[in-house]
Order: sequence, then structure tokens, then C-alpha cells
Amino acid sequence: MRKIDLNLEIERITAYIQTLLLPTGLKKLIIGLSGGIDSALSAALAVKAVGKENVIAVMLPYKDSSDDSYNDALTVAEWLDIKHYKVDITPMVDAYFSTNEQDANSLRRGNFMARMRMIVLYDFSAKYGGLVVGTGNLSEVLTGYFTQYGDNACAFEPLGHLYKTEVWEMSRILGIPEVVIDKCPTADLWSDQTDEQEMGICYQNLDEVLYQMFELKLTKAEMLANNITAEEIKLVEKLYRKSAFKRVMPPMLEELD
Repeated sequence: MRKIDLNLEIERITAYIQTLLLPTGLKKLIIGLSGGIDSALSAALAVKAVGKENVIAVMLPYKDSSDDSYNDALTVAEWLDIKHYKVDITPMVDAYFSTNEQDANSLRRGNFMARMRMIVLYDFSAKYGGLVVGTGNLSEVLTGYFTQYGDNACAFEPLGHLYKTEVWEMSRILGIPEVVIDKCPTADLWSDQTDEQEMGICYQNLDEVLYQMFELKLTKAEMLANNITAEEIKLVEKLYRKSAFKRVMPPMLEELD
């Protein structure tokens, strides 16, 4: 796995956030706190960049969301000493499904929730005059593990160049509460859902495959020689290929002459 100076990277990210804000004339940053490690780290970096008085966190639970997720998000908000709000998205989500699509499966409902959360965050950005901070990491970007126009809808992604394993390492450096660092990663879109179970690979193995495949650009034979399995290579190639449309702007015809 690659080795980078994470202390230097913290400084680079905070400077990047400050540079992005400067031309907008805005001072506030809005972030959805899920109780997970990615949003916790993004919030901590936001505070480091613009100060706790300029960061607003929003917790957006659904009726079936884990209580632990909300409690962990609250722990992070209080640890950072930032202004925070709780907005229950249950009435908004249920209004649609109970009226129109009662038979929708958990995937459709989960995607709808992700997009509803971003609707709320962007309303907060309009209310307080701030940019919405993304919480996605490079592992998720390359595998398409996000809801298009849902949790990837943001003004910028401070963690978008970091693998999930690096997110954990950086979080330890910044002293993020252990309860958040040690928990099993989950998007909390339905009961007992976990990231690794849904993707079919643990993050440690995933990040190693992604690093060798896309940064080192090793051949399949070279990766197999580096203790990557054929099944892991096939899985990651499939995830990357199927999610290609998520990583580009909507395609359009070229301009007319």
C-alpha cells in the first residue's frame, strides 16, 4: 500500500478548503454527520480549515436508522464543539413511498434517502450561506459505492483522494473519538447493512487492489504474484466498470458549428 505523509496531507487539505472558499465570498461549511468515520474526518478537517464557528453539522436519521449512528454523530459534533441540528427525514421519505411506491425494495429506498439528505443539506447551505462538504473517499469513488446525486452531491470532496484505510489513519492522527474509528463501516441505509458485506470485499484488501491496479498499473500476473487473488481482481474490475458513468459529468452532444 502507498505511503504518504498524512500530517502533511492534513495541512494540504485544510489549505485546499480555504482556497476553495475564498473566491465564493462564503464563510460557512455545511456537512451531514452520519456517525461514520468519513463524515467525522471531513468535519474535523473543515473545523481545522475555517474554525468551529463556521461549520454547521446536520444529522439526518430515518426511522429505521441505527440509534448508534445518531449517537456517534452527536459525539463527533460535541467533540468538535460545532453547531448541529437533527432533521428527521422520515416524513419526507415516507410521503413518497406510502403514496406512490409501496413495494419499493431496500435499495431504492436507501438511494432515495441519500438524495433526500442532500436536498436538506443544500437547503441549509442556502439558509446559512455555505458550501456543502462531501464525505466520499477514493475507495468509494473508484468502486462506485455511493448514490449518484445523493451522498456524492457536494461542493467538494476533501477525502476524495484518500483510500479508506488512509481515512482511518488520518482520523487517529486528529484524535477522532475511538467509538467512530472502531465501528464497522456502514451507510446505514437499511438494517444490518455494512459496506464490506455489500461490496463483497474488506477495505484493507480493496485498497491494496485499487492501489496496485490504478496507481502502480500492475498487470494481472503481477498482482497475483503480490498475493492479490483472481477473485478480488475480477470483483474490483467489475465494480469499476459498472460504475464508470458515476464518475463523469452527464454526457452531451458536442457544440454545433
